Amino acid sequence: MEEIDDKLIGQFLAAGKREIPDNGFTRRVMRRLPDRSRRLSQVWTACAFVLATVLFVVFDGVQMLGNALRETFRNVVADEALSIDPKALMVAVAVLFYLGCHKLLAEEG
Repeated sequence: MEEIDDKLIGQFLAAGKREIPDNGFTRRVMRRLPDRSRRLSQVWTACAFVLATVLFVVFDGVQMLGNALRETFRNVVADEALSIDPKALMVAVAVLFYLGCHKLLAEEG
């Protein structure tokens, strides 16, 4: 009995069915929905940055980085086969640092 009722209801609704034009409504609604994945990505990035900064400070990363750069500089200067100008090396380090910071800020914004 229910099958017959379902068929009758389906036939009744099919007879009066008409398509309503979308006119870009769906596209506009989808564009206005909040981009949850982007916000979630920004939150994860911020958390990872805070964690990395805390670990860098806790494990005395500044001193370790300074020691590594000092040893690298000593090795470059001590090696007579390489005649690198210390000023040029400092400029190269400064440029690389600037480019790295610029890339990080561009990814966040």
